[in-house]
Amino acid sequence: MPENLTRNKTEVDTSKSPNVKLKPISMGECKWKDGFWAEKTRLCEESMIPYMGSLLTGEIGHALNNFKIITGDFDGKFDGEYWHDADFFKWMEAACYMYGLNNDQKLLQEMDEIIAIIAKAQEDDGYLHAYIQIHGIEHFSNRKYHEMYNCGHLYTAACIHYRMTGKTNFLDIALKNANLLVSKFGPNPPELRRFGFNQTQIMGLVELYRTVGNEGYLKLAEQFINNRGQSEMVHDSTTIGYPIGDMVQERVPLREETEAAGHAVLALYYYAGAADVYAETGEKALIDALDRLWENVTQKKMYATGAVGQTHYGASPRRDMIEEGFIDEYMMPNLTAYNETCANICNAMFSQRMLGIHGESKYADIMELVMHNSMMSGISVCGTKYYYANPLRKINDARDYENMNTESPDREPYLFCFCCPPNLVRTVAKSSLWAYNRSDNGISVNLYGGNSLETTLLDGTELKLTQRTEYPWEGLVKIIIDACKEDAFDIMLRIPEWSKENTLKINGDTLDIALVPGEFATITRQWKAGDVIELDMPMHIKLIEGHERIEEVRNQVAVKRGPIVYCVESPDLPESASITDVYLPSKSKLSVQKQPSFLGGVTTIDGEILLRKDRGTGMYRDVLQPEFESISTQFVPYFAWSNRGEAEMSVFLPVIWQQ
Repeated sequence: MPENLTRNKTEVDTSKSPNVKLKPISMGECKWKDGFWAEKTRLCEESMIPYMGSLLTGEIGHALNNFKIITGDFDGKFDGEYWHDADFFKWMEAACYMYGLNNDQKLLQEMDEIIAIIAKAQEDDGYLHAYIQIHGIEHFSNRKYHEMYNCGHLYTAACIHYRMTGKTNFLDIALKNANLLVSKFGPNPPELRRFGFNQTQIMGLVELYRTVGNEGYLKLAEQFINNRGQSEMVHDSTTIGYPIGDMVQERVPLREETEAAGHAVLALYYYAGAADVYAETGEKALIDALDRLWENVTQKKMYATGAVGQTHYGASPRRDMIEEGFIDEYMMPNLTAYNETCANICNAMFSQRMLGIHGESKYADIMELVMHNSMMSGISVCGTKYYYANPLRKINDARDYENMNTESPDREPYLFCFCCPPNLVRTVAKSSLWAYNRSDNGISVNLYGGNSLETTLLDGTELKLTQRTEYPWEGLVKIIIDACKEDAFDIMLRIPEWSKENTLKINGDTLDIALVPGEFATITRQWKAGDVIELDMPMHIKLIEGHERIEEVRNQVAVKRGPIVYCVESPDLPESASITDVYLPSKSKLSVQKQPSFLGGVTTIDGEILLRKDRGTGMYRDVLQPEFESISTQFVPYFAWSNRGEAEMSVFLPVIWQQ
């Protein structure tokens, strides 16, 4: 074990990264106290993590049993996908974050017991992959087995375990495995240059570098980036089993890429890893490519909910066969939208890294959009049922779920492909780490929610503040300075892109500075204990429409309030009505209703809709004068849909324009 370990209790540890403008805070410095994220974090502690742990360490999830089969302590067969180890590591990472918040010694003991089993299963040379080891398959012989993906999540989870607990037992396993990768892939033999499927190992290797200072890990991470797009696109013995080319980002070198292509999770993990490498190297060609790709994803291939990955099966813009991924720009189906929960979270992860690098508010806007919509839609309000795909419309009997390996008509208590649930849970568990960053001479406020912050600025001085707000249900945010240095410093307030009419007061006096949506408003002054910042961002109910090239939502609108996107759900319609009967009058009087006991505590929107009563037959028919019935209903937050049994749902609705 290296002697010069760096232990900062954070996630992406850019504390010493030379090319990052906003630096991380440490776990426990920000604590959600009340409101949305406090409730979700409490649910994560009391329900999400324990329930998921019972699955993965038991017979249903079988992940721990897979390792026990290797050690001879369990008599059975491997169960789960090839990458099931990684699912388990993500849950362990979530548990470590929670330990960083609550210091639960039982949780620490459980982790130690699990780590001992994993260490026993690891081979002498560092190799660790339950499916491969149980079935006696040659190591690194076919990328479909996701060996690199498992490695990456192992490295990340082990770094987080060390940072939260101070113990090195999990880190020892990760370093042993990473050294194997360095020896195997470091020489860059031609037969392995295309190897790797879902490249989380890039993020993991950079995090190991930041933890132990071994430059070999950073060099290997960069090598994995450099190798992509350098080989002929043909199947060989290492690629059989999944599509090639754009599917795995190997048709075009990253620095030359102009458009997000292929599997959305693979692409966004790749971009996030490249951002990590840039944070250390500062290579201009790398950040130029990432800037282009971020713009392409968020401005041409992202749904209104922050979701990405338009199709389950399809073709890339260069017509390679792909799965679960990006297709052409502005091609945004609603009913068949895939929007894997992991992809949506990866979208936020990529933006979180770009926020640190550039220090620009627009990246936190994407983080917020995902976190309040297409991420939380992947889990039930009770925290124990899941969705893998997150479409924007659901019509009964419109999907052939029997032939969809990851999609289901209702939420499920366990998914055989279990990558998304622990990804979601670890993000909730670490959400407080995303709320603030430390700037050169101050703090940036990235996410709003009731919390307290006790941190040190980069110059070592103390800062304590309290944030009081009902966000995301109300737009008034109060920040009280509890303790600070005497010298002037910056407080950077994110002005959300959705917020157009804002006021800012300090100690009751209006501050005359520009409050530009999508940018930080930076206040530089000599602060003192007791100062009160009031940022008021009125949350008007809005109708939003899509770009004119998005044919799937032409003449349709969605309802949005603040960062929350709403939908209509069939439990709120007459029994005989279908979601396809619903039309929205453009002048419908929409009103806000706070419902603390409904769907885990949400704000709904009440209003008038029209139900079309005349239903024709046949694929096409003559146009007659439509017959409409006006009814009152409620719109529910998209993230909370499908918590009242199997249901139809739609975010976008055809609009009837009224003069």
